[in-house]
Amino acid sequence: MRNTYRFLSILVGCAWLLSGCSSVYMPNVPNTPMFTQKGEISAGGHATLKGNFSINGAYAVSNHFGVMMNGSRLNNHRKKEDFRHNLFEVGGGYFTSFGTDKNRVLEAYAGIGRGSSDRTEKQTGAEEITTYNRISGNYDKYFLQVNFTSKKKKDLRLFGNSFPLNYGTALRMSYIDMYRHVRNGEIKPTEDNIFVEPIFYTRLAFSPAVQLQYTSGGNFGLKNRKALTAGYSVFSLGLVINIWGRNSSR
Repeated sequence: MRNTYRFLSILVGCAWLLSGCSSVYMPNVPNTPMFTQKGEISAGGHATLKGNFSINGAYAVSNHFGVMMNGSRLNNHRKKEDFRHNLFEVGGGYFTSFGTDKNRVLEAYAGIGRGSSDRTEKQTGAEEITTYNRISGNYDKYFLQVNFTSKKKKDLRLFGNSFPLNYGTALRMSYIDMYRHVRNGEIKPTEDNIFVEPIFYTRLAFSPAVQLQYTSGGNFGLKNRKALTAGYSVFSLGLVINIWGRNSSR
């Protein structure tokens, strides 16, 4: 299992290195609340290397049903590119825990969302003349997601203290459907695409409620598109807070 996890992580990393960075769609960090019982609350904040900030929130309505709300935002102004991106989504689904100590969690969620993107590429020629290529679009999002997490798989010892480590995966499939597409002021035909987004995450528990999460993930488009391509992957660091769960130690 460990070798499989390492292989998939390497595969995702290679995909990130080979992918371009010009897509209208930028994936957010998936919500993985790790629910075990009714009344649990999960909240998280994550940041990627490109400056995309994701906020996730979820609530366990019953012992097996939870709802979630997610958002992400990016606003970068750089020498070669300006990029603004916004995404908001809601969803709900099923969760259950199993195993001898109930330390394995399986979750399945579905949801909808809406996003927008505005990117301006800047290129300066030999005569110091700058040309601009601006692409903007709005789109609807529909997603299906399955999460699997193993709690307290190992402990990490730092400064004489032990910190539980949790490992998990999330497989998300997102259908993105543009309803507005503009390039350099000219309206273009809209596009759609289906993205397969495998995610791997590791959580270091500072306390029973607070965990540091590292996330790595890929983004693979099933259709050949110009504006809606698999241009970005998820590599982020963030904090996750879980309260009122069955097990006080995560």
